[in-house]
Amino acid sequence: MLRKPIVLLLIACAGLLVPFLHGCARKAPQEDTKAPQDGTMAPQDGKIAVVVSTLNNPWFGVLGETAKARAEELGYKAVVFDSQNDTARETSHFENIIASRYKAILFNPTDADASIINVRRAKKAGIPVFCIDREINSSEDAVAQVLSDNYMGCVAIGEYFAKELGEKGQYIELLGILGANNTRSRSDGFHSVVDQYEDLKMVAQQTAGFDRQKAYDVTKTLLGDNPNVDAIFCGNDAMAMGAYQALRSAGKADRVKVFGFDGASDVLESIAQGNIKATGMQFPKTMARMAADFADEYIKGRRDFEQKIPVPVELVTIENIHRYGNYEKASE
Repeated sequence: MLRKPIVLLLIACAGLLVPFLHGCARKAPQEDTKAPQDGTMAPQDGKIAVVVSTLNNPWFGVLGETAKARAEELGYKAVVFDSQNDTARETSHFENIIASRYKAILFNPTDADASIINVRRAKKAGIPVFCIDREINSSEDAVAQVLSDNYMGCVAIGEYFAKELGEKGQYIELLGILGANNTRSRSDGFHSVVDQYEDLKMVAQQTAGFDRQKAYDVTKTLLGDNPNVDAIFCGNDAMAMGAYQALRSAGKADRVKVFGFDGASDVLESIAQGNIKATGMQFPKTMARMAADFADEYIKGRRDFEQKIPVPVELVTIENIHRYGNYEKASE
C-alpha cells in the first residue's frame, strides 16, 4: 500500500537532482582550466634568456652582456647562457629555457644548420627567438635575425688588403668555424676582391675555429711550410691576435701583415701601435640592443619584423683608428 507514494517521492527527488547535476557539468570545464595549486604551471613573467656561442671570446662577452643590460633596462630579468661553441650544450640551454618558460631568447647560434632545431623547439613552445650576429639557415623559425653585413665588410678588407700588398704576394687565410655562415660570408667577401689579382696567391687556407690559441698553433705550423708568406687574413680578431703572436715568436711580425675582423679592443690597440693592419668593425652593442628592443616589442604585441636586419661593418685602419673604441664608433 506504501509503494506508490514512495515511487512518487523518488521521481520528485530525481527531478530536483537533474538541473543540479546539469549545472555541475557546465562548471566542470572552467574548473579544469585552473592552474595546479603547486604552481607548476605558473609562468615566470619577465625573464629573457641570452644564449651566446662562447664567452671565451671577449667580443661575444660584450654581445651577451650588452643584450642582458638592455633587457634589464626594459624591465626584464635576464640570464646569459654560454654554449662554449658546443651545439649539445646549446641544446641543453634551450631545454632549460623552454622548461622555465622564458618570455624570449636573444640567440647567438653555434651552427647555422644544427641550431635550427633549437629555435624550432622554442617557437613550438611559444617563445620567440631573435638571432644576433650569427644566423641560422631558416627564414621561418626565428622572429628576426640582426646580423653584421659580413660580406660587404670583408669586401672592404679585401680592397685594403690588395692595396697594402701592392696587388701581389703570398698569403694565408685562417677560417672560423666551418658550420657558421659568418665564416663563409667573410671568406666570400674577401675573395670576391683578392681573387681578381693574379699575383695575389693564397698558399694555405685552414680553420682555426675563431679561437686565438688555435690560430697561434695553426699559424706556427703553416709558417713552417710557407716561410715566404707576406700576409695573413683572419676571419675574426681573436685569430688575428693568435696569428700575430705566432709571427712574433717566429721573428716575422715586422714583415708579415695581419688583417682581422670584429673590432675587438685588443686589435684596435694593435692597429694604433702599427702592428695589425686592419679589421672590420662590427657593432655588437648596436646589434644586442636592437635584438633586446625587438624582443620587448614582440612581447608587447608587435609582429611585423623583417627576417634579416643587416648592420653595416666599417673598415678600421691606422688612418681612422681614432674614430673607434669600446666596440663602437666614437661620437664625432
